[in-house]
Amino acid sequence: MRLSDFASRRLKIKTTQLRDFLTEKQAELGIDPKISEINEKEANQIYATFQANDNKKTKTEIAPKIIAKKKNPISSEKEKFQKINLPIIKIETITKIDEDLDIEEEKPKDTAELYDQLLEREREEEIREQQKVKLRVVSDVVKKVEEKPKITLVRKTVELPPVISVREFAEKLGLPAAKIVAELLKSGVMATLNEKIDFDTAAIIAMGLGATAKKKHFGSATDALFHGNLKELLKENDESKLVHRPPVVVVMGHVDHGKTKLLDTIRKTNVAGSESGGITQHIGAYQIEHEGQKITFLDTPGHEAFTAMRARGAQVTDIAILVVAAEEGIKPTTVEAINHAKNAKIPIIVAINKIDKPGANIEKVKSELAEQGLNPEEWGGDTLIVPISALTGEGLPKLLETILLVTEMQELKANFDRLAIGTVIESHLDPHYGPVATVLVNTGTLKVMDNIIIGGIYGRIRHMADYRQKRLKKAGPSCPVQISGLSGLPQTGDILQVMPNEKLAKEKALEIAQLQKLYGVRGLGREEITKRIAKGEMKELNIVLKADFKGSLEAIKNLISGIKSQEISVRLIYAGVGNITEGDVLMASAANGIVVGFHTLIPPQSAKIAEREKISILIFDIIYELVDNIKQILSGLLEPEIVEKELGRLKVKAVFWSKKNQMIIGGQVMEGKIKNKAKVRILHNNEIIGEGKISSLKREKENVNEVLSGHECGMKVESSVKAEEGDILEIYEIEKIERTIE
Repeated sequence: MRLSDFASRRLKIKTTQLRDFLTEKQAELGIDPKISEINEKEANQIYATFQANDNKKTKTEIAPKIIAKKKNPISSEKEKFQKINLPIIKIETITKIDEDLDIEEEKPKDTAELYDQLLEREREEEIREQQKVKLRVVSDVVKKVEEKPKITLVRKTVELPPVISVREFAEKLGLPAAKIVAELLKSGVMATLNEKIDFDTAAIIAMGLGATAKKKHFGSATDALFHGNLKELLKENDESKLVHRPPVVVVMGHVDHGKTKLLDTIRKTNVAGSESGGITQHIGAYQIEHEGQKITFLDTPGHEAFTAMRARGAQVTDIAILVVAAEEGIKPTTVEAINHAKNAKIPIIVAINKIDKPGANIEKVKSELAEQGLNPEEWGGDTLIVPISALTGEGLPKLLETILLVTEMQELKANFDRLAIGTVIESHLDPHYGPVATVLVNTGTLKVMDNIIIGGIYGRIRHMADYRQKRLKKAGPSCPVQISGLSGLPQTGDILQVMPNEKLAKEKALEIAQLQKLYGVRGLGREEITKRIAKGEMKELNIVLKADFKGSLEAIKNLISGIKSQEISVRLIYAGVGNITEGDVLMASAANGIVVGFHTLIPPQSAKIAEREKISILIFDIIYELVDNIKQILSGLLEPEIVEKELGRLKVKAVFWSKKNQMIIGGQVMEGKIKNKAKVRILHNNEIIGEGKISSLKREKENVNEVLSGHECGMKVESSVKAEEGDILEIYEIEKIERTIE
């Protein structure tokens, strides 16, 4: 057993006291006072000696030593004893002891024991003083905390984008960023200052802090880049800077009708010879010069697998050349190409190719074109038709002249002095340069070392070359170029925009990537179309219609054309017979529409593309169900009818309490009924002086939803105009009646 434990636990004294005792009794006990541990026998021996008859004498002699060693901040214990004039003598019997010492009367006490009690009393008083000091310190701290001004919101209402960083969110609310991080943690969201949170999360946190969050439209540039709205990005504030630019011409048509050979002859090179199966294996972009004017050509593949790129290609061009073989005429792919060009709302020039072949029949081709709505000029229509031979070069000069003529009529212009904007025509991974994209510059001048973003991808242009692989330092509007230096591989149809610096490029790319993650990319599904229709953002429903037989197709077309409304319209961008193809899905994607099928199948590849492009495909077996479903979608396009419904009238008998924009009113229902949360019109001398809203309604101290005529009630009204006794309150509510198409 340790000597210190024995002293404190068994004898209830300090170790130093015990060592003094052992020093004095060393001869009697035979125990060394300097030892640190004792056995059980030695412990019993010490305890017995300590409790012996001379224990009082021992305490009397030890007490002055303890007092002498004890030092007090004010004075020594000995001085304290001297101040109270206690005689150091042996007391045989003490009849009464001070009540503060809590000593029983009947027990005789000696001076040493009194000293021990006084010493304990002094210790307790010292502890109490220390505790008082601590309490005063804590009280001061609490007082300072209470006096410290509470963190208050600088702004009660904030506009937030769909995605915002925690730091920016805190700045908008006018709160420390640590406060926002703490609130996010309470909601189970772990986020650092620079991490992004979506609008819904930010709105919940703002509500918890007493603020209201409103969704802000995420900037015209970001919005346009995210949705691929090239028209919005190309808007020019200063039209004086606009100058003429070369036209961009897309070449479209059926497989093997001579599109690539036509371009091959125009630019005097041989591309088709190196291709597989005579089919163009990539989207090519080339620029030629004719009579001192440049013309840019886009060569879209004729194979069905590349319909997506053809649909995207038609969106960035000014003129479409439709190549039709004179001996074969119109093919299904030709019809599809016509619809792509029509949807892009660009002029179509028809090049009837292979006129040098024996079976060529130009008039038959013109007749088939007229059936597709392309009436030749010589037949009184507005479609320019040029017979050509891509093999011999016959008619090519006239075709180029026709392109320049249409260009002159269109007055194509662009600003060469602004930051460039372009459209991705194709992209691939190069073993030397990494991600490489072919870009058509739409406006501005693209330069080497420009910081750019393409959707959620950013980069700096390290290398730029034209279609002949000639290195370029800059490229103006309508110029196709290949660029490298990208952080990833962009998709066909993505928009390129030059940013002022690398930091801004990374931030903007991250913002768009977050939006793509939240909302997806490409087309609109049925739900999104219905939402946009309901909001008034869409007044036209684009439909790709497919049916099993031509008879069914014509019947459905007639029924759909019979759906009439002054506010909305249905547009059949394509109608055909057969299963739903990849091209049908992509055409709907390009037009932000839907695909409707009657007794048709959806091949797995078409379904996969529809899922990727977020395009709704609706299949029906009954014609009238198909038409009714379209009417239901269109009903969302109609603005709901707003109707005001009168509920009742109340006479004000008393205004019990009022403050800014709020008052508590008591009154009697004269007619009708009073409904909680209804709107209020305040009438004074039969004149309307203000309006408000009932925020709570009570009858006989109970909260109620409505009070009927003849009863009295109390209500809390929110209004900027104060009512007076005798005023009349007209109670009403607003109803929105959804309108449908019959």
